[in-house]
Amino acid sequence: MSRENWYKVDNVAKVFLATAAKRDTRTLRVSCTLWDDIDGELLQEAVLSAIQERPQFQVRIRRGIFWHYMEDTDLMPVVEEEHGRVCPRLYVPGHMMLHYKVTYYGKRINLDLFHAISDGTGALEFLNIIVGDYLQLKYPDKLGNIVVHSGASEDDLNQDSYKQFFGSVSLKASSLKNAYHPSGLRLPYDQLQFFELQVPTEDILPKAKAIGVGLTSYIGTRLMMAIKEDMPPRKKKQPINVSMPVNLRNYYPSRTARNFFNNVNVAHIFTEEISFEELAREFDQKLKENLAEENIKKQMDNFETMEYFIPIRAVPLFIKQMVVRYGSKVTDKKVSVVLSNLGVQRPPEELTPLIRNYSGFCSSANLFVVMTSYNGVLTLGITSPYANTKVVKSFVRGLSEEDMRVTAYATEVIR
Repeated sequence: MSRENWYKVDNVAKVFLATAAKRDTRTLRVSCTLWDDIDGELLQEAVLSAIQERPQFQVRIRRGIFWHYMEDTDLMPVVEEEHGRVCPRLYVPGHMMLHYKVTYYGKRINLDLFHAISDGTGALEFLNIIVGDYLQLKYPDKLGNIVVHSGASEDDLNQDSYKQFFGSVSLKASSLKNAYHPSGLRLPYDQLQFFELQVPTEDILPKAKAIGVGLTSYIGTRLMMAIKEDMPPRKKKQPINVSMPVNLRNYYPSRTARNFFNNVNVAHIFTEEISFEELAREFDQKLKENLAEENIKKQMDNFETMEYFIPIRAVPLFIKQMVVRYGSKVTDKKVSVVLSNLGVQRPPEELTPLIRNYSGFCSSANLFVVMTSYNGVLTLGITSPYANTKVVKSFVRGLSEEDMRVTAYATEVIR
């Protein structure tokens, strides 16, 4: 089936397009580390093969009168050895460019992707297609014809699932209050600092199980406690809010390669003393309530509603973007940290002996943590715009004091 020349962007993409900046580029990165060094020429060949399976990423974003739209492009990706920053700028208005980039360094393959194109689920599947094609090229005698992609049709992959599963028009104001944000100055020159933490799952899973909570709740509570240690007494009445993206494909029969997620929030105000165990159980209960199917669907309908208000639809793009930027700033003030759980990675069984680990990062104006598990290791990618690293240090200390083996890496920044 031939592809359309252009299609509309979804409502989440509209937010990313309006708010992308030099510091928060609205770029996400997913990486796969192998056991052997990467062959750049073979990786280039693998990427050119992978885009035949995912032509949805071969697009340029253009400005219309009322909204942005995407159109097919003949621009071809060029694989390079990694240099420069993590999560680079992949969307600049008016510039002709692809909105994704594949790089490598040592044994690691990186896929950086502008978030308006896809979410973490779509990015990981694209990465796995690239990795699968690369490994089959490198080890043709070991590997046969392995299918990595989902097998979804082109229409399914291109689907705007927000619009497809939208229920009813119903706008409701958020009840969240402005949240506490870590103290201190932001890094100069629009920099972000990236930390990668690795913890054996055999160290951390029994700790969460002993309390009776899930791993996401355990990590979320550790983040809350680390941020609490940064709070001055006069700020104690402000909530600490952990915002968590939710893959809506778990609630709707969607196989889209585009964005299809929403956010749930768990907040706590430290007005009274509370133990870590008590807070973790409270966090877990609130998270389970928010993840109930009826609550997830209500939130999606509320988000999609703005598309159906005639006064909004008729407003020119530059005015809409001003409104979206303002709304995004209001939302950011209500979030202390974002925790995105990409889950346990399960590539095809034939590939697992050749893959060492997976990891991820996301650019952000606030603290952002991406967690993923593979091969008995929990990997946490932490993005911070702050010069002060107290929260990250407190978080690591909290894990270490529980006798967990934590391996930490960090990027260098200019002070």
